[in-house]
Amino acid sequence: MSTDTSEKGLEALIARSLVDDAGYVLGDPKDYDRDHAVDVPKLLAFLRATQPEAVTQLGLEDEAKRLKFLHRLQGEVAKRGVIDVLRSGVKDGPVSVELFFGTPSAANAKAVELHVANIFSVTRQLRYAKDGGAQSLDMATFINGLPISTFELKNSLTKQTVADAVEQFKRDRDPREALFKFGRCVVHFAVDDAEVRMCTHLKGKESWFLPFNKGWNDGAGNPPNRAGLKTDYLWRDMLTKPRLTEILENYAQIVEERDEHGKKKPPRQVFPRYHQLDVVRELLRHAGDHGVGRRYLIQHSAGSGKSNSIAWLAHQLVGLEHAGRLAFDTAIVVTDRRLLDKQIRDTIKQFAQVASVVGHADRSGALREFLKTGKKIVITTVQKFPVILDEIGDEHRGKRFAIIIDEAHSSQGGRTSAKMNIALSGAGGEGQEEDETVEDTINRIMESRKVLPNASYFAFTATPKNKTLEVFGTPFTEGGVTKHRPFHTYTMKQAIQEGFILDVLAQYTPIRSYYRLAKAVEDDPEFDSNRAKKKLRSYVEGHEHAIRQKAEIMVDHFHDQVIARRKIGGDARAMVVTGGIQRAIQYFHAFRDYLRERKSPYQAIVAFSGEHEYGGQKVTEASLNGFPSSAIEERIQKDPYRFLICADKFQTGYDEPLLHTMYVDKALSGVKAVQTLSRLNRAHPKKHDTFVLDFQNDADVIEASFAPYYRTTILSEQTDPNKLHDLKAALDGHQVYDAAQVDDLVARYLSGAPRDALDPILDACVATYLSDLDEDGQVDFKGKAKAFVRTYGFLASILPYTNAEWEKLATFLNFLIPKLPAPREEDLSKGILEAVDMDSYRVEVQASMAVALPDTDAEVDPVPTSGGGRKPEPELDRLSNIIQAFNDQFGNVDWKDGDKIRKVITEELPAKVSADKAFQNAVRNSDRQNARIEHDAALQRAMNDLVADHVELFKMFQDDPSFRKFLTDNIFAATYRPDKGSGSGASPP
Repeated sequence: MSTDTSEKGLEALIARSLVDDAGYVLGDPKDYDRDHAVDVPKLLAFLRATQPEAVTQLGLEDEAKRLKFLHRLQGEVAKRGVIDVLRSGVKDGPVSVELFFGTPSAANAKAVELHVANIFSVTRQLRYAKDGGAQSLDMATFINGLPISTFELKNSLTKQTVADAVEQFKRDRDPREALFKFGRCVVHFAVDDAEVRMCTHLKGKESWFLPFNKGWNDGAGNPPNRAGLKTDYLWRDMLTKPRLTEILENYAQIVEERDEHGKKKPPRQVFPRYHQLDVVRELLRHAGDHGVGRRYLIQHSAGSGKSNSIAWLAHQLVGLEHAGRLAFDTAIVVTDRRLLDKQIRDTIKQFAQVASVVGHADRSGALREFLKTGKKIVITTVQKFPVILDEIGDEHRGKRFAIIIDEAHSSQGGRTSAKMNIALSGAGGEGQEEDETVEDTINRIMESRKVLPNASYFAFTATPKNKTLEVFGTPFTEGGVTKHRPFHTYTMKQAIQEGFILDVLAQYTPIRSYYRLAKAVEDDPEFDSNRAKKKLRSYVEGHEHAIRQKAEIMVDHFHDQVIARRKIGGDARAMVVTGGIQRAIQYFHAFRDYLRERKSPYQAIVAFSGEHEYGGQKVTEASLNGFPSSAIEERIQKDPYRFLICADKFQTGYDEPLLHTMYVDKALSGVKAVQTLSRLNRAHPKKHDTFVLDFQNDADVIEASFAPYYRTTILSEQTDPNKLHDLKAALDGHQVYDAAQVDDLVARYLSGAPRDALDPILDACVATYLSDLDEDGQVDFKGKAKAFVRTYGFLASILPYTNAEWEKLATFLNFLIPKLPAPREEDLSKGILEAVDMDSYRVEVQASMAVALPDTDAEVDPVPTSGGGRKPEPELDRLSNIIQAFNDQFGNVDWKDGDKIRKVITEELPAKVSADKAFQNAVRNSDRQNARIEHDAALQRAMNDLVADHVELFKMFQDDPSFRKFLTDNIFAATYRPDKGSGSGASPP
């Protein structure tokens, strides 16, 4: 008998394992009641065995009365969800019916007996359609007749994968069917022999499936399994009776949220991700085995769901036993996030009375009262952390505490937070960093106080610093040296590959600012050149003209590349990161003015702490925005607000999935850079990429910042658009398609033609690809096609111009590439198509455009122990030399004939543009926007006339977008005079 490698074979394997090894009962598809989404025989068998009195009182042996009870049960599941119904049961008239008996105390024999009576069952080929149709799920599991999980199974040996299973759920499983409605089932699994994905709310095409994998080599996927399939942990571990019971009791839940007006938002059903289950279980196991007095560092990537992990951990730590007694009397959660406070309450309220279990200690008196009265979970702020350590170290030595630190998050301004923490901790300011993070604060406080023997510490962070590793990390010896590592990790690499967060470096574009300064005094004094250059840079970057120029670039980019391309379904937001409060206020005014000039429907919000003087007036963020500071997070989610301009605030701990684009005008490095750029990485069903435009930093600095926390990354320098011309020419040369086919397909697609109208064109090209190209040709064509699509997808978001031919070809190739089969891989060309992509191609032609970091664990150096040294002597230099050096570094090109070029720019070009008839007519008879269009056309014509005499200027205008914008803006400013019909050719400002 041969091995069954079919989908049915996998189905049989899983079902047999659940029945033979996990103690499930094999269900009969005929027992499933399609109207009520219940396996009625299993439900009745459970009730007869555990609650015979209820069966008698409700008359469940009578068909009519049984139907009435099923209606009642269905209504409760629809209202509360199957998770709460299993936990709390239902009431029908005077009768209370338990539908699940949870984990019992070993000393309670009756409870053990009832728990054993739970019926876990698995049903294959479950026909679910209410209309009696033949559609069937591969498999479903039930507890006491109530549905828990559904499965679509695929097998790579039959050329189908987990992605096909996901598509089957989206395409073929109608969310209006009883089994698929919200809350009726706990989770839906798509499974093959290599991967597992899960979804808690089926919405047709909008269904959002996330990986439920162990991870492999710090990335996505699952490790090889010597004992069987890579995914057998799902049925051999997660779906066993104890594990599934644990998930239902302590993790799975329906979360209800309200908006700013108190109106209920649509509820969300939560099922833990694999790494969340793993970290909480490992922490509970270790703490249960070793008791109090331990320290744990949990390095989980931003966007990994740390809030839920912390909530689930806190809830279970207070019930954990060690050596026959409770391991901890109280769990204290240290956080600055109101959201986490609410999540912990929402998590625990399904298990106990919140008021008696959870307290929020926002003042020292409340903290003391909660500790005295024995609150099981206390939530407090990092500012109260010193008080906590003093309290539990002095007055509560006889009690044991679990301190859970959410130290990587704070939306406060760094300086304000630092000063507050210094005052509260009683520490002096010596050695204090100006921009102290919450992690720095925790480390400093820990340093000033001994680790308490009656407390265990659980510190969560995405970016552990050297101090954090030494204080909270797990020590180990390697090569005779003691090192420290996190107790548990979930890396950025894995989070990105699994789709939990996005790669914010995939489209990172540094921009260099060009300025030229002149000496404005007759004498030539000396200055410290290094400090002088920093001040000059700050001066020019903060000049009103520079702010206005950069604001226009940001606003134009957002409208033309983010909104026009309907990023996040047209709901994308942008963050502007500035270097200080004055700069943020400058940007706010520049944005407001330019958005008004553009007649944009959008507005900006500014965020900073405190009251400051600007333009002779005292201003706050509330006075500038026109609404309270507390409303910023909710307002930015709604139109007309699309830009969030920040000075320190919202650069850490701010989780907004609608953030797509970031404009950086602030020096960033190290953890600050990682935390700031990571504001963009939160996933959203309609969010497929992010974009960073950086006016201050370069790729090397950002790469060095991410390297310790992010295993593999690609950093994009400025890409040469001419590579697209080269790629297109090479693709055209293979003659797999012709221009008419490209035009025809794009036209059909844009007109909304049905799917089968596109395939004939594509299939004809595939036939040519197979018949006319040899293996090398196929490799070359497909590799270049992928490179073109990727490169264009990147460049299209930053180029200041459009190219219809590129756009059409990219659209065409996006359809064609998936249909192109790989060539027969029988020799050394095996795998070459997968290896040829934009990244490796870019590395070949321009090595600095893609930087791959070492795929190994990164080590950070310990805190330096040496001191002393001396203050560096200032490097004195004359003003003229400093300005020259500054201009060499930050200035524009040095023209061969500077005087002539200056005259062309300030006199000849404005005069030619002013004399242009089309421009004059637009100035007299049209609005500013149309006049600008005619102006730009007139300037291009004027530049074309100059090409013979001023090749250098013409080339700079054509090749450098920043110079072209600078020149165009200034000549327009000099020539647009609506009151006179046109400008007079005056020098631009």
